[in-house]
Amino acid sequence: MATVKLALVQFESELMDVAANVRKGLEFVRQASRQGADLVVFPELFVTGYNTDVIGDRYQELAEDTGGSTVKAFREAARTHGINIVVPMALKRADGAVTNGAVIIGRDGALRGTYSKVHLWEDERKYFEPGGACSPYELDFGKLGVLICYDAGFPEAARTLALQGAKLIVTPSAFSIEDKHRWDIYYPARALENTCFVAGVNGVGGGLRLFGNNKLANPRGELIVSGNLNEEDMQVLEIDLDEADEYSKQTPYLRDLRMDTYGYQA
Repeated sequence: MATVKLALVQFESELMDVAANVRKGLEFVRQASRQGADLVVFPELFVTGYNTDVIGDRYQELAEDTGGSTVKAFREAARTHGINIVVPMALKRADGAVTNGAVIIGRDGALRGTYSKVHLWEDERKYFEPGGACSPYELDFGKLGVLICYDAGFPEAARTLALQGAKLIVTPSAFSIEDKHRWDIYYPARALENTCFVAGVNGVGGGLRLFGNNKLANPRGELIVSGNLNEEDMQVLEIDLDEADEYSKQTPYLRDLRMDTYGYQA
């Protein structure tokens, strides 16, 4: 068995109060570690909060690079508590551009990589530069795929990660209640068609009616987590990544994909 215990956090951010959000985030890391979690995942832009109408241009000044105080704090927490962490944040690149990103930290505190949201939603493109690649990250339990929110609406993104061997894809998000019909579809669909585990990790509040309701679908496309609505919470559960191989034998979407027809390169 290739088991991994996940902690998925429905986080309610204080808009633009980075210090408060980091403090609370570190407490969730401690709680997840006490429950034996191997990986803790937070929602999209939880460090600053998600609300482009309110925060707008301030994302530029609130953004940090991987050497900043936020990443340093979570790296130390990962090392202290022995847990892998996905930290979604406004991320400043070496060229000065700011992305809607995520930092992936190993349980030894080492940086395993960064991801920048490829498909920007509505006016996000006013404040962020899009990313240009979907590749999994090597963690101690295997390859982890990371997408962010609107990325999950593009089957090609998850498919690209699955073709590179990701058996678990996590999707930090900021979904408002008006779009819950999409939220309910994305994760089971992406899990089924790629025979892998796919999680959606949503914020709460923020003035945009973010509603929580974290999702986790197994490689059969069955929901095994559907979190509470409209409340801060954390779901902790263990999954067996070997199920991805078992289900892919039963329904071999990836094996039977006509790479020559669709031009996939992974």
